[in-house]
Amino acid sequence: MTVNGRSDDAPLRPPTGVKVIVVGAGFGGLGAAIECHRQGHSVEIYEAFSELKQLGDIISFGPNAGRIFYRWSNGEIVRRMRPLSIDLRKYGFNIHKYDTGEIVINQATPEYPVEAPNFNGHRGELHEVVFNYARDDLGIPIHLGNRISTYFEDESESGIVLESGEKVSADVVIAADGVRSRARKSVLGYEDKPKSSGYAVWRAWFPNKDMIADPLTAQFCENGDTFNGWIGPDMHFLFSTIKDGSDCCWVLTHPDQHDIDESWSFPGKLSEVREAIKDWDPICTRIVAKTPEEMLVDWKLVYRDPLPTWVSPKARILLLGDSAHPFLPTSAQGATQALEDGVCIAVCLRRGGKENVPVSVRAHEKIRYDRVRATQKTGESTRDMWHKTDWEKVKENPKIIQFPRQDWIFDFDTEKNAEEMYDEVVKALPQL
Repeated sequence: MTVNGRSDDAPLRPPTGVKVIVVGAGFGGLGAAIECHRQGHSVEIYEAFSELKQLGDIISFGPNAGRIFYRWSNGEIVRRMRPLSIDLRKYGFNIHKYDTGEIVINQATPEYPVEAPNFNGHRGELHEVVFNYARDDLGIPIHLGNRISTYFEDESESGIVLESGEKVSADVVIAADGVRSRARKSVLGYEDKPKSSGYAVWRAWFPNKDMIADPLTAQFCENGDTFNGWIGPDMHFLFSTIKDGSDCCWVLTHPDQHDIDESWSFPGKLSEVREAIKDWDPICTRIVAKTPEEMLVDWKLVYRDPLPTWVSPKARILLLGDSAHPFLPTSAQGATQALEDGVCIAVCLRRGGKENVPVSVRAHEKIRYDRVRATQKTGESTRDMWHKTDWEKVKENPKIIQFPRQDWIFDFDTEKNAEEMYDEVVKALPQL
């Protein structure tokens, strides 16, 4: 396949001389580093965690992310991710009414192009594939166990100061350090605290042993991969089996008003989950009962007002992914938009060159900002569509309750877009 005259398995771009520091080795940080490497920049990653841990549960990557993954070593990373991901081409997505349990509609899974696949799998397992690719295949230096004390910048460079006191400089710092980003203060000039979205998610991932032992739940584990959702007043319960039914995963979004400053993740209590769904389809309670309590997490959904900018005053520090724009899970686009960010900034830095890093960083923000904001809003609209369902209208047209799959999101090629938009956007930037 060719993108702007360049095939995906083409050699790396020539070195640009642009030195990039990426803070954070999540999907956003790893993706940004990999894309910077592809575009010819010199890049290193600094991560606070001292070791790689397979944390979390299910994560979704739309075909707009699959298109990015496919370009890494000509499809090799896609081939590594596929066995770890759910395959719903036969099963689809059964959407149930919360109380009766009736299947309102089966939403078929589309056949995505080979070069733009869709992935849903365990966050930790998919992350390990990307982490190992960056570190082992590409040789990108990843410095684990390095907490950032502060960020700095001037007209000619930016960098980080580690808690050890070591100072590391570069042409640009990409802060992919998550929803509690320390870089945000350097960019905004003030402390921007997260807010409660009014919701939290109970989340669990566990083996199928007890599910198989119960004839009423075994059906979910004996028919390959499955995906079922129960939609109710101000809550929704999504349950998947994956890897041919061997692993089980569920998430239950529910109202929550706890102070977000306490923490954003707590051990979950099965008793609270059972109480929340006591009037729901009994099969939901049965699934929850099979869940080991030590595998249950109560995760507060953090919300932030849209930031006025992702770019520091000297335009040498850039917020990327959750540090700039956290997404609600109902968008199913948070990690994918972080990957798109990484592609765009890498292209912009190459197009601008070492002498024009601040221009490139500002151009990236202009190219990305409106698309990210519009995609963020889909998380709110999908949640509200499900939580405020008019069941009489659903009877007339069951399709209105389907999970939205919007072409303007899925068909987007962020690398092509950045290449096409760069010159036009740079011309329109204010002269500083």
